[in-house]
Amino acid sequence: MSEQDPSNAVPAALSALLLPLARLAVSQGVPLAVAEAALKRAFVSAARDALVEAGLPEHRLVSRISTTTGLNRREVTRLTQSEPSQQKPVAVSSAGEVFTRWVTDKSLRTRQGTAKALARVGPAPSFEALARSVTQDVHPRSLLDELCRLGIAQLNPQSDTVSLLRDAFVPGDDQQHMLAFLADNVGDHLNGAVSNVIGQGEPPHFDQAVFADELSSESMALVRQFVSSQWQRLLNEAVPLLEQCIENDRQAERQQDQRVRIGLYSYVDDMATPKNESRTRKDHE
Repeated sequence: MSEQDPSNAVPAALSALLLPLARLAVSQGVPLAVAEAALKRAFVSAARDALVEAGLPEHRLVSRISTTTGLNRREVTRLTQSEPSQQKPVAVSSAGEVFTRWVTDKSLRTRQGTAKALARVGPAPSFEALARSVTQDVHPRSLLDELCRLGIAQLNPQSDTVSLLRDAFVPGDDQQHMLAFLADNVGDHLNGAVSNVIGQGEPPHFDQAVFADELSSESMALVRQFVSSQWQRLLNEAVPLLEQCIENDRQAERQQDQRVRIGLYSYVDDMATPKNESRTRKDHE
């Protein structure tokens, strides 16, 4: 079976997608048996969702799931009974919301566009007022402690002010948060791309990228700076728009049952193709 064989397209795509996941599993000491069990559960869940959507009666599900996935009926029954209940997408943490409001609210930015240092307590603008504008359910001090723990904010005890240490909510020193980001961001991106391929995205989910090679490490520094500035621009414009949409829907008493994730990604690596195959193109996935 050649790489050009249309019947090999899906297995080839799966191999490309599974390799980064295998790297993650190996780096975290997750054995193949654990990853295989997760993959089996995912197959059973996907098959069940598709069959239920097609109107298959409940009493025929196990047999059809077995046929669809290639797993035997006993295995399907075991996985169905032990499968964790489906949870709604986890909302962005309150700490993340505080950070986002801080870096996008014009009244909390300097003329140069950077986030202002805020008094810890007191009327707006202060961290306390900012935190209470985001949520009344979590004490501002708890949110401050979380941002400091993640290395995103810093409290100056002499001036009793709080300042941001990062321009992006990426808690790199907290593995649990990084894994949650991976699951949420890549999961939604992959869901959108798969929905487009199998024709479930109506209208299709936006999914485009620009690719270039034959670049130097010095050029990569410029590219990273460009991506960072584009993300800040997107963040500054998207957050107020989404907040206004939420408020408009609430006032119009519309059914608010939709969610959206808007992202920007980049990936830098050594060239894997010969130089004579250099190209710059726009990929529509």
